[in-house]
This record gives sequence, structure tokens and C-alpha cells, in this order.
Amino acid sequence: QVQLVESGGGLVQAGGSLRLSCAASGRTFSLYTMAWFRQAPGKEREFVAAISWVGGSIRYADSVKGRFTISRDNALNTGYLQMNSLKPEDTAVYYCAAGRIVYTRVAVDNVDYWGHGTQATVSS
Repeated sequence: QVQLVESGGGLVQAGGSLRLSCAASGRTFSLYTMAWFRQAPGKEREFVAAISWVGGSIRYADSVKGRFTISRDNALNTGYLQMNSLKPEDTAVYYCAAGRIVYTRVAVDNVDYWGHGTQATVSS
């Protein structure tokens, strides 16, 4: 089992930044691909970014490319999502996820573990 706890959400104006963290405990976090998803009110949960277990390979959703950066520190069992140039449409609950799956194939229906989410709200 891997337990994931997100933090760092909040309220920010458009154009601002937030840094989300995902603290992992339990089984060896470094063996898992880590990803971030988000779910806006009335919408389905969607993929945001994924990073391989080594950290050298990364994939982003087109909607966040150039604005968001995913990273991880396996020594600290922690993952991060740096979100810059935020837009009101980025408002959502952001979820950390982990899975034994290649980072190119991460999707909502194939990750093994989920955090409880952290709310990020971007005002216009």
C-alpha cells in the first residue's frame, strides 16, 4: 500500500502560482510512476502530468504544457506540481496518484493509489 497526501492548494489570482506537494508513505514510492490529475466541478477527472519512477521522463496534458512542472524527490518520498501562469479554468481539486505503469500510459482508470485531493482556485 502507498498512502498519498496532497498539500499546497489555495486561492490565487489569475497569472499567479501555486506549488502542490504529494507526500507518500508505505511501500517504496520510488518504484512507482507518479501523476497528477484534476477534477473541476461538474466535470470528469482528467490527467494533468506524469513522471517516471526515476524522474527522467515526463508527460503533460496539452492544456498545461509550458505552465506546469512536475517533479519528484524520491529521497523525501515527495512529488510536486509547480503551477505557473494560472488561469480560472485551472480551478479544480488536484489529486496525486501513483501506479506501477509506464508514465506514457497513465490514465484515470489504471493508477493504483490516490490521494484525497487539494483544492486550487484561480480567480479572474
